[in-house]
Amino acid sequence: MAAAAPTLGWERELAAQGYAVVAGCDEVGRGSLAGPVSVGVVIIRPETAVELPGVKDSKLLRPAVREALIPDILAWADASAVGHAAAHEIDSLGLVSALRLAGMRALTQAAGTLMPDFVILDGNQDWLSEPAQADLFGSSLPAAAPVPWTLQTRIKADMSCLSVAAASVLAKVERDAIMMGLAEMYPAFGWDANMGYGTASHRAAIVADGPTDFHRKTWRLV
Repeated sequence: MAAAAPTLGWERELAAQGYAVVAGCDEVGRGSLAGPVSVGVVIIRPETAVELPGVKDSKLLRPAVREALIPDILAWADASAVGHAAAHEIDSLGLVSALRLAGMRALTQAAGTLMPDFVILDGNQDWLSEPAQADLFGSSLPAAAPVPWTLQTRIKADMSCLSVAAASVLAKVERDAIMMGLAEMYPAFGWDANMGYGTASHRAAIVADGPTDFHRKTWRLV
């Protein structure tokens, strides 16, 4: 049975609670061996937003369908952006901090048009918020840079919340375009097909040719 399409149900519940501007946020590329991690953000006013037919979690849509939806998503959103953190940033910062960097790049850009009151983050891990720092005596200090929104994680939000599903499509299409561009420079790795993920042929090419500067060299590549 096909999965139910995402709706604005929760976004409208948030609006009823006083959150007039809601951002959906999702990442792509977390498990890849090469290329960036990318985070999409879509900001809407739920009280006036309408449903957007055809938009689903990006993993459930064929590439041509995802690409065809981009103009509709951009027109539907009050603000949107995609942020990236490159392979060398993942290596130097670690994956969670790189996801935070990509997410804040996207949110900063989108919030320049419209500041959200609430951020819905797909999954069960809050990788977007700056963690509290511990001092030498083990006590918890507040985050250095408070943000002007409330954030909540939601498992499978990309399948239930339309703003998050739309963000996932933006992030997937933009990251895929980056990987297809890199594939022209490094055809041996098949990035136009595997998008940097660890297929057998991709790993075999790493063994044969060695990693590129676009590989995450701190990861187990082979």
